[in-house]
Amino acid sequence: MDFSGTLSILLAICITCWLLLPTRRKKNWSHLPPGPTPVPLLGNMLQVEVKELIKSLRKLSETYGPIYTFHLGSRPCVVLSGYKVLKEALIDKAEEFSGRGDFPAVQMWSHGNGIVYGTGERWRQLRRFAISTFKNFGMGKRSMEERIKEEAQYLVSEFRKTEGKPFDPTFFLSCAGSNIICTLVFGERFEYTDEKFLTLLNLINSNWKLMSSTWGQLLFTFPKIMRHVPGPHRQIYKNYLKLAAFVGEQLKMHQELLDPNNPRDFIDCFLIKIQQEKNNPTTHFNDETMSKTTVNLFFAGTETVSSTLRYGLRILLRHPEIEEKLHEEIDRVIGPHRSPCMEDRSRMPYTDAVLHEIQRFADIVPMGVPHTVTRDIQFRGYTLPKGSGSVWARAWPSWSCLSSSRPSCRTSPSGPWWHPRRSTSRPSPAAWGASRGPTSSASFPAEPHPGCPPRSAPQ
Repeated sequence: MDFSGTLSILLAICITCWLLLPTRRKKNWSHLPPGPTPVPLLGNMLQVEVKELIKSLRKLSETYGPIYTFHLGSRPCVVLSGYKVLKEALIDKAEEFSGRGDFPAVQMWSHGNGIVYGTGERWRQLRRFAISTFKNFGMGKRSMEERIKEEAQYLVSEFRKTEGKPFDPTFFLSCAGSNIICTLVFGERFEYTDEKFLTLLNLINSNWKLMSSTWGQLLFTFPKIMRHVPGPHRQIYKNYLKLAAFVGEQLKMHQELLDPNNPRDFIDCFLIKIQQEKNNPTTHFNDETMSKTTVNLFFAGTETVSSTLRYGLRILLRHPEIEEKLHEEIDRVIGPHRSPCMEDRSRMPYTDAVLHEIQRFADIVPMGVPHTVTRDIQFRGYTLPKGSGSVWARAWPSWSCLSSSRPSCRTSPSGPWWHPRRSTSRPSPAAWGASRGPTSSASFPAEPHPGCPPRSAPQ
Protein backbone atom coordinates (compact mmCIF):
# COMPACT_ATOMS: atom_id res chain seq x y z
CA MET A 1 0.00 0.00 0.00
CA ASP A 2 1.42 3.42 -0.95
CA PHE A 3 1.84 6.34 1.44
CA SER A 4 -1.29 8.18 0.27
CA GLY A 5 -3.42 5.09 0.91
CA THR A 6 -2.01 4.69 4.42
CA LEU A 7 -2.59 8.36 5.15
CA SER A 8 -6.19 8.12 3.96
CA ILE A 9 -6.86 5.19 6.29
CA LEU A 10 -5.31 7.03 9.25
CA LEU A 11 -7.41 10.12 8.54
CA ALA A 12 -10.55 7.99 8.28
CA ILE A 13 -9.81 6.36 11.65
CA CYS A 14 -9.12 9.73 13.30
CA ILE A 15 -12.30 11.29 11.92
CA THR A 16 -14.34 8.30 13.10
CA CYS A 17 -12.88 8.60 16.60
CA TRP A 18 -13.68 12.30 16.62
CA LEU A 19 -17.27 11.70 15.59
CA LEU A 20 -17.66 9.08 18.33
CA LEU A 21 -16.54 11.37 21.15
CA PRO A 22 -18.88 11.18 24.16
CA THR A 23 -21.91 13.42 23.75
CA ARG A 24 -21.44 14.64 27.31
CA ARG A 25 -18.18 16.30 26.29
CA LYS A 26 -19.91 18.10 23.42
CA LYS A 27 -22.69 19.12 25.80
CA ASN A 28 -20.12 20.76 28.07
CA TRP A 29 -18.87 22.78 25.12
CA SER A 30 -22.30 23.90 23.93
CA HIS A 31 -22.29 27.07 26.05
CA LEU A 32 -18.81 28.23 25.04
CA PRO A 33 -18.48 31.60 23.27
CA PRO A 34 -19.23 31.54 19.53
CA GLY A 35 -16.49 31.22 16.97
CA PRO A 36 -15.68 29.86 13.53
CA THR A 37 -17.19 26.45 12.78
CA PRO A 38 -14.57 23.71 13.26
CA VAL A 39 -14.07 20.78 10.92
CA PRO A 40 -13.59 17.25 12.28
CA LEU A 41 -10.13 16.54 13.70
CA LEU A 42 -8.49 19.70 12.33
CA GLY A 43 -10.70 22.20 14.13
CA ASN A 44 -10.12 25.70 12.73
CA MET A 45 -6.55 25.13 11.57
CA LEU A 46 -7.56 25.39 7.89
CA GLN A 47 -9.16 28.80 8.54
CA VAL A 48 -6.01 30.52 9.77
CA GLU A 49 -2.50 31.13 8.55
CA VAL A 50 -0.37 29.03 10.90
CA LYS A 51 2.71 31.21 10.34
CA GLU A 52 0.62 34.32 11.04
CA LEU A 53 -1.52 32.88 13.83
CA ILE A 54 -1.59 36.09 15.89
CA LYS A 55 -2.84 38.15 12.95
CA SER A 56 -5.42 35.48 12.16
CA LEU A 57 -6.69 35.43 15.74
CA ARG A 58 -6.93 39.20 15.78
CA LYS A 59 -8.94 39.13 12.55
CA LEU A 60 -11.30 36.60 14.13
CA SER A 61 -11.78 38.93 17.11
CA GLU A 62 -13.00 41.61 14.70
CA THR A 63 -15.69 39.18 13.53
CA TYR A 64 -16.67 37.41 16.77
CA GLY A 65 -15.84 40.03 19.39
CA PRO A 66 -13.42 40.16 22.34
CA ILE A 67 -14.22 36.60 23.50
CA TYR A 68 -14.63 33.68 21.10
CA THR A 69 -13.84 29.97 20.76
CA PHE A 70 -11.12 28.69 18.45
CA HIS A 71 -10.61 24.94 17.97
CA LEU A 72 -7.03 23.74 17.93
CA GLY A 73 -7.53 20.32 16.47
CA SER A 74 -10.34 18.79 18.51
CA ARG A 75 -9.60 20.95 21.56
CA PRO A 76 -11.53 24.20 22.14
CA CYS A 77 -9.53 27.28 23.12
CA VAL A 78 -11.26 30.40 24.42
CA VAL A 79 -9.50 33.51 23.13
CA LEU A 80 -9.71 36.71 25.17
CA SER A 81 -8.78 39.94 23.40
CA GLY A 82 -8.72 43.51 24.62
CA TYR A 83 -7.79 45.06 27.95
CA LYS A 84 -11.24 45.06 29.54
CA VAL A 85 -11.80 41.35 28.96
CA LEU A 86 -8.28 40.47 30.14
CA LYS A 87 -8.69 42.51 33.30
CA GLU A 88 -12.07 40.98 34.08
CA ALA A 89 -10.76 37.44 33.58
CA LEU A 90 -7.18 37.49 34.83
CA ILE A 91 -7.44 40.11 37.58
CA ASP A 92 -11.05 40.39 38.74
CA LYS A 93 -11.51 36.60 38.44
CA ALA A 94 -7.87 35.66 38.95
CA GLU A 95 -8.64 32.65 41.15
CA GLU A 96 -11.03 31.10 38.63
CA PHE A 97 -8.59 31.60 35.73
CA SER A 98 -5.46 30.58 37.64
CA GLY A 99 -5.24 27.11 36.13
CA ARG A 100 -2.64 26.29 33.47
CA GLY A 101 -3.83 25.38 30.00
CA ASP A 102 -2.56 22.57 27.82
CA PHE A 103 1.06 22.67 26.68
CA PRO A 104 1.74 19.05 25.70
CA ALA A 105 5.45 19.44 24.94
CA VAL A 106 6.05 20.43 28.57
CA GLN A 107 3.34 18.45 30.33
CA MET A 108 4.46 15.15 28.82
CA TRP A 109 7.42 15.47 31.18
CA SER A 110 6.29 17.73 34.03
CA HIS A 111 2.80 16.20 34.54
CA GLY A 112 1.64 19.52 35.97
CA ASN A 113 4.54 19.78 38.42
CA GLY A 114 6.87 22.78 38.64
CA ILE A 115 6.41 26.52 39.01
CA VAL A 116 5.32 27.28 35.43
CA TYR A 117 2.74 24.58 34.73
CA GLY A 118 1.70 23.71 38.26
CA THR A 119 -1.84 24.47 39.37
CA GLY A 120 -3.86 25.03 42.51
CA GLU A 121 -2.33 25.04 45.97
CA ARG A 122 0.90 23.41 44.77
CA TRP A 123 1.52 26.30 42.38
CA ARG A 124 0.66 28.93 45.00
CA GLN A 125 3.09 27.44 47.53
CA LEU A 126 5.88 27.19 44.96
CA ARG A 127 5.30 30.74 43.77
CA ARG A 128 5.38 32.19 47.29
CA PHE A 129 8.52 30.22 48.08
CA ALA A 130 10.30 31.23 44.85
CA ILE A 131 9.46 34.93 45.21
CA SER A 132 10.58 34.99 48.83
CA THR A 133 13.81 33.11 48.05
CA PHE A 134 14.77 35.26 45.07
CA LYS A 135 14.11 38.42 47.07
CA ASN A 136 16.42 37.15 49.79
CA PHE A 137 19.11 36.62 47.15
CA GLY A 138 18.82 40.10 45.79
CA MET A 139 16.09 40.09 43.15
CA GLY A 140 15.22 43.74 42.68
CA LYS A 141 18.07 44.81 44.96
CA ARG A 142 21.57 46.14 44.44
CA SER A 143 23.19 42.74 45.01
CA MET A 144 21.31 41.32 42.01
CA GLU A 145 22.22 44.36 39.98
CA GLU A 146 25.89 43.72 40.70
CA ARG A 147 25.58 40.13 39.46
CA ILE A 148 24.06 41.36 36.21
CA LYS A 149 26.73 44.03 35.78
CA GLU A 150 29.44 41.42 36.36
CA GLU A 151 27.98 39.13 33.70
CA ALA A 152 27.62 42.08 31.34
CA GLN A 153 31.37 42.65 31.63
CA TYR A 154 32.03 39.05 30.59
CA LEU A 155 29.64 39.50 27.67
CA VAL A 156 31.34 42.69 26.51
CA SER A 157 34.70 40.95 26.82
CA GLU A 158 33.51 38.24 24.40
CA PHE A 159 32.26 40.87 21.98
CA ARG A 160 35.62 42.63 22.03
CA LYS A 161 37.40 39.42 21.09
CA THR A 162 35.77 39.65 17.66
CA GLU A 163 37.92 42.76 16.99
CA GLY A 164 35.18 44.55 15.11
CA LYS A 165 34.48 41.73 12.65
CA PRO A 166 30.87 40.68 11.90
CA PHE A 167 29.62 37.91 14.20
CA ASP A 168 26.44 36.25 15.41
CA PRO A 169 25.82 37.26 19.06
CA THR A 170 23.18 34.57 19.69
CA PHE A 171 25.50 32.18 21.53
CA PHE A 172 27.02 34.86 23.78
CA LEU A 173 23.62 36.34 24.64
CA SER A 174 22.31 32.88 25.58
CA CYS A 175 25.35 32.30 27.79
CA ALA A 176 24.89 35.62 29.57
CA GLY A 177 21.18 35.10 30.22
CA SER A 178 21.69 31.54 31.45
CA ASN A 179 24.53 32.56 33.74
CA ILE A 180 22.33 35.07 35.54
CA ILE A 181 19.94 32.22 36.34
CA CYS A 182 22.85 29.95 37.28
CA THR A 183 24.05 32.43 39.90
CA LEU A 184 20.59 32.48 41.48
CA VAL A 185 19.83 28.77 41.25
CA PHE A 186 23.27 27.13 41.55
CA GLY A 187 25.20 29.92 43.27
CA GLU A 188 27.85 30.09 40.54
CA ARG A 189 28.41 31.19 36.96
CA PHE A 190 30.06 29.12 34.25
CA GLU A 191 32.69 29.97 31.69
CA TYR A 192 31.29 30.18 28.19
CA THR A 193 33.50 27.22 27.22
CA ASP A 194 32.45 24.94 30.12
CA GLU A 195 31.31 21.61 28.65
CA LYS A 196 28.47 21.00 31.12
CA PHE A 197 27.24 24.55 30.65
CA LEU A 198 27.30 24.15 26.86
CA THR A 199 25.37 20.89 27.19
CA LEU A 200 22.72 22.70 29.25
CA LEU A 201 22.39 25.43 26.61
CA ASN A 202 22.26 22.95 23.75
CA LEU A 203 19.46 20.98 25.39
CA ILE A 204 17.41 24.12 26.01
CA ASN A 205 17.97 25.45 22.48
CA SER A 206 17.20 22.04 20.99
CA ASN A 207 13.85 21.85 22.75
CA TRP A 208 12.88 25.38 21.72
CA LYS A 209 13.65 24.54 18.09
CA LEU A 210 11.77 21.26 18.27
CA MET A 211 8.72 22.87 19.87
CA SER A 212 8.73 25.56 17.15
CA SER A 213 9.09 23.04 14.32
CA THR A 214 6.28 21.47 12.31
CA TRP A 215 6.58 18.31 14.43
CA GLY A 216 6.30 20.39 17.59
CA GLN A 217 3.21 22.17 16.28
CA LEU A 218 1.63 18.82 15.42
CA LEU A 219 2.33 17.64 18.98
CA PHE A 220 0.69 20.80 20.34
CA THR A 221 -2.37 20.37 18.09
CA PHE A 222 -2.80 16.59 18.28
CA PRO A 223 -1.07 15.55 21.54
CA LYS A 224 -2.85 12.22 22.08
CA ILE A 225 -2.02 11.05 18.57
CA MET A 226 1.51 12.45 18.28
CA ARG A 227 2.65 10.87 21.55
CA HIS A 228 2.41 7.52 19.78
CA VAL A 229 3.86 8.63 16.43
CA PRO A 230 7.63 8.32 15.84
CA GLY A 231 9.44 11.49 14.84
CA PRO A 232 11.84 14.25 15.96
CA HIS A 233 9.29 15.57 18.47
CA ARG A 234 9.97 12.57 20.72
CA GLN A 235 13.42 14.02 21.39
CA ILE A 236 11.77 16.76 23.47
CA TYR A 237 11.02 14.31 26.26
CA LYS A 238 14.54 12.83 26.11
CA ASN A 239 16.06 16.31 26.37
CA TYR A 240 13.96 17.03 29.46
CA LEU A 241 15.33 13.89 31.08
CA LYS A 242 18.89 15.02 30.32
CA LEU A 243 18.17 18.44 31.81
CA ALA A 244 16.77 16.77 34.92
CA ALA A 245 19.96 14.69 35.15
CA PHE A 246 22.05 17.88 35.01
CA VAL A 247 19.99 19.37 37.83
CA GLY A 248 20.34 16.08 39.73
CA GLU A 249 24.13 16.39 39.66
CA GLN A 250 23.88 19.89 41.09
CA LEU A 251 21.50 18.57 43.75
CA LYS A 252 24.00 15.95 44.92
CA MET A 253 26.79 18.53 45.12
CA HIS A 254 24.60 20.87 47.14
CA GLN A 255 23.49 18.12 49.52
CA GLU A 256 27.11 17.31 50.35
CA LEU A 257 27.99 20.93 51.17
CA LEU A 258 24.65 22.10 52.58
CA ASP A 259 24.78 24.40 55.60
CA PRO A 260 21.20 25.00 56.81
CA ASN A 261 22.32 28.19 58.56
CA ASN A 262 23.99 29.63 55.47
CA PRO A 263 22.06 28.87 52.25
CA ARG A 264 23.99 29.90 49.14
CA ASP A 265 21.34 29.77 46.44
CA PHE A 266 17.87 28.60 45.38
CA ILE A 267 18.71 24.89 45.54
CA ASP A 268 20.07 25.21 49.09
CA CYS A 269 16.87 26.95 50.16
CA PHE A 270 14.76 24.28 48.48
CA LEU A 271 16.72 21.50 50.21
CA ILE A 272 16.20 23.21 53.57
CA LYS A 273 12.48 23.52 52.83
CA ILE A 274 12.33 19.81 51.97
CA GLN A 275 13.88 18.99 55.36
CA GLN A 276 11.42 21.25 57.15
CA GLU A 277 8.46 19.57 55.40
CA LYS A 278 9.67 15.96 55.60
CA ASN A 279 7.05 15.01 58.20
CA ASN A 280 4.22 16.62 56.22
CA PRO A 281 2.55 13.87 54.12
CA THR A 282 0.81 16.43 51.87
CA THR A 283 3.87 18.58 51.15
CA HIS A 284 4.67 19.60 47.58
CA PHE A 285 8.34 20.18 48.39
CA ASN A 286 10.38 17.20 47.22
CA ASP A 287 13.29 16.40 44.89
CA GLU A 288 11.04 15.94 41.86
CA THR A 289 9.34 19.30 42.31
CA MET A 290 12.71 21.00 42.81
CA SER A 291 14.12 19.42 39.64
CA LYS A 292 11.16 20.43 37.49
CA THR A 293 10.98 23.92 38.96
CA THR A 294 14.68 24.46 38.24
CA VAL A 295 14.25 23.34 34.62
CA ASN A 296 11.23 25.67 34.37
CA LEU A 297 13.35 28.61 35.51
CA PHE A 298 15.99 27.97 32.86
CA PHE A 299 13.45 27.58 30.09
CA ALA A 300 11.53 30.68 31.13
CA GLY A 301 14.59 32.89 31.49
CA THR A 302 17.20 31.84 28.95
CA GLU A 303 15.51 32.02 25.56
CA THR A 304 13.24 34.97 26.37
CA VAL A 305 16.13 37.18 27.52
CA SER A 306 18.41 36.12 24.68
CA SER A 307 15.74 36.65 22.01
CA THR A 308 14.75 40.06 23.36
CA LEU A 309 18.36 41.26 23.35
CA ARG A 310 18.89 39.85 19.86
CA TYR A 311 15.79 41.61 18.57
CA GLY A 312 17.01 44.82 20.18
CA LEU A 313 20.32 44.67 18.34
CA ARG A 314 18.59 43.95 15.02
CA ILE A 315 16.13 46.80 15.48
CA LEU A 316 18.91 49.27 16.24
CA LEU A 317 20.79 48.11 13.14
CA ARG A 318 17.67 48.88 11.11
CA HIS A 319 17.23 52.29 12.73
CA PRO A 320 20.66 53.94 13.15
CA GLU A 321 19.02 57.30 13.89
CA ILE A 322 17.55 55.81 17.09
CA GLU A 323 20.85 54.19 17.97
CA GLU A 324 22.56 57.57 17.61
CA LYS A 325 20.11 59.21 20.02
CA LEU A 326 20.70 56.36 22.48
CA HIS A 327 24.45 56.93 22.32
CA GLU A 328 23.97 60.65 22.94
CA GLU A 329 21.92 60.03 26.08
CA ILE A 330 24.25 57.27 27.34
CA ASP A 331 27.34 59.43 26.83
CA ARG A 332 25.68 62.39 28.53
CA VAL A 333 24.36 60.54 31.60
CA ILE A 334 26.77 57.62 32.11
CA GLY A 335 29.92 58.59 30.27
CA PRO A 336 32.77 56.28 29.25
CA HIS A 337 34.17 55.39 32.68
CA ARG A 338 31.41 53.42 34.47
CA SER A 339 28.68 50.85 33.90
CA PRO A 340 25.00 51.80 33.85
CA CYS A 341 22.89 51.17 36.95
CA MET A 342 19.20 51.22 37.81
CA GLU A 343 19.54 54.70 39.32
CA ASP A 344 20.27 56.01 35.82
CA ARG A 345 16.83 55.01 34.58
CA SER A 346 15.03 58.14 35.74
CA ARG A 347 17.65 60.29 34.01
CA MET A 348 17.48 58.40 30.70
CA PRO A 349 13.87 58.65 29.45
CA TYR A 350 14.75 58.03 25.80
CA THR A 351 16.72 54.85 26.55
CA ASP A 352 13.94 53.68 28.86
CA ALA A 353 11.38 54.27 26.10
CA VAL A 354 13.44 52.39 23.51
CA LEU A 355 13.91 49.38 25.81
CA HIS A 356 10.17 49.18 26.45
CA GLU A 357 9.45 49.52 22.76
CA ILE A 358 11.89 46.73 21.91
CA GLN A 359 9.99 44.44 24.27
CA ARG A 360 6.66 45.44 22.73
CA PHE A 361 7.93 45.13 19.17
CA ALA A 362 9.75 41.81 19.68
CA ASP A 363 6.65 40.28 21.34
CA ILE A 364 8.56 37.12 22.32
CA VAL A 365 5.61 35.27 23.89
CA PRO A 366 2.63 36.86 22.13
CA MET A 367 -0.10 34.75 23.78
CA GLY A 368 1.59 34.28 27.12
CA VAL A 369 1.13 31.07 29.09
CA PRO A 370 -2.23 29.41 28.33
CA HIS A 371 -4.70 29.48 31.22
CA THR A 372 -7.69 27.35 32.09
CA VAL A 373 -10.55 27.73 34.56
CA THR A 374 -10.29 25.88 37.85
CA ARG A 375 -14.06 25.33 38.12
CA ASP A 376 -17.23 25.83 36.09
CA ILE A 377 -17.86 29.56 35.79
CA GLN A 378 -20.13 32.06 34.06
CA PHE A 379 -18.17 34.66 32.13
CA ARG A 380 -19.83 37.38 30.07
CA GLY A 381 -22.91 35.25 29.56
CA TYR A 382 -21.04 32.09 28.58
CA THR A 383 -20.38 28.91 30.54
CA LEU A 384 -16.73 27.92 30.75
CA PRO A 385 -16.63 24.39 32.19
CA LYS A 386 -13.63 23.16 34.13
CA GLY A 387 -11.27 21.26 31.87
CA SER A 388 -13.02 22.43 28.70
CA GLY A 389 -9.83 23.73 27.11
CA SER A 390 -7.21 26.45 27.23
CA VAL A 391 -7.78 30.18 27.60
CA TRP A 392 -5.48 32.35 25.49
CA ALA A 393 -5.17 36.00 26.42
CA ARG A 394 -3.94 38.84 24.25
CA ALA A 395 -4.11 42.63 24.71
CA TRP A 396 -4.22 43.80 21.11
CA PRO A 397 -2.71 47.26 20.44
CA SER A 398 -5.38 49.84 19.78
CA TRP A 399 -3.22 52.74 18.63
CA SER A 400 -2.54 53.13 14.93
CA CYS A 401 0.79 54.75 15.77
CA LEU A 402 1.99 51.40 17.15
CA SER A 403 2.46 50.17 13.59
CA SER A 404 5.91 48.76 12.83
CA SER A 405 6.25 51.44 10.15
CA ARG A 406 6.32 54.21 12.75
CA PRO A 407 9.41 53.48 14.90
CA SER A 408 10.18 57.14 15.53
CA CYS A 409 6.71 57.65 16.96
CA ARG A 410 6.93 54.61 19.20
CA THR A 411 10.38 55.28 20.58
CA SER A 412 10.03 58.97 21.28
CA PRO A 413 10.28 59.63 25.04
CA SER A 414 7.22 61.84 24.67
CA GLY A 415 5.53 59.13 22.63
CA PRO A 416 2.20 57.47 23.28
CA TRP A 417 3.15 55.39 26.30
CA TRP A 418 5.44 57.83 28.05
CA HIS A 419 4.69 61.18 29.63
CA PRO A 420 6.68 62.88 32.44
CA ARG A 421 3.52 63.83 34.33
CA ARG A 422 1.39 60.75 33.69
CA SER A 423 1.20 56.99 33.59
CA THR A 424 3.65 56.02 36.29
CA SER A 425 1.53 52.94 36.94
CA ARG A 426 2.50 49.47 35.82
CA PRO A 427 0.22 46.59 34.81
CA SER A 428 -0.58 44.14 37.55
CA PRO A 429 1.59 40.99 37.76
CA ALA A 430 -1.42 38.89 36.75
CA ALA A 431 -1.97 40.83 33.53
CA TRP A 432 1.75 41.02 32.75
CA GLY A 433 2.16 37.29 33.24
CA ALA A 434 -0.86 36.60 31.09
CA SER A 435 0.34 38.43 28.03
CA ARG A 436 3.82 39.46 27.04
CA GLY A 437 2.34 41.39 24.16
CA PRO A 438 1.60 45.14 24.02
CA THR A 439 0.48 46.56 27.34
CA SER A 440 -3.04 47.85 27.57
CA SER A 441 -4.27 51.42 27.57
CA ALA A 442 -4.77 51.31 31.34
CA SER A 443 -1.02 51.18 31.82
CA PHE A 444 -0.36 53.91 29.26
CA PRO A 445 -1.21 57.61 29.28
CA ALA A 446 -4.34 58.79 27.56
CA GLU A 447 -2.40 61.61 25.91
CA PRO A 448 -0.87 60.46 22.58
CA HIS A 449 2.20 61.79 20.86
CA PRO A 450 1.33 64.90 18.77
CA GLY A 451 2.55 63.16 15.61
CA CYS A 452 0.35 60.10 16.10
CA PRO A 453 -3.22 59.79 14.82
CA PRO A 454 -5.92 59.43 17.49
CA ARG A 455 -6.26 55.96 18.94
CA SER A 456 -9.47 54.01 19.02
CA ALA A 457 -11.13 53.04 22.27
CA PRO A 458 -9.95 49.73 23.70
CA GLN A 459 -12.32 46.81 23.47
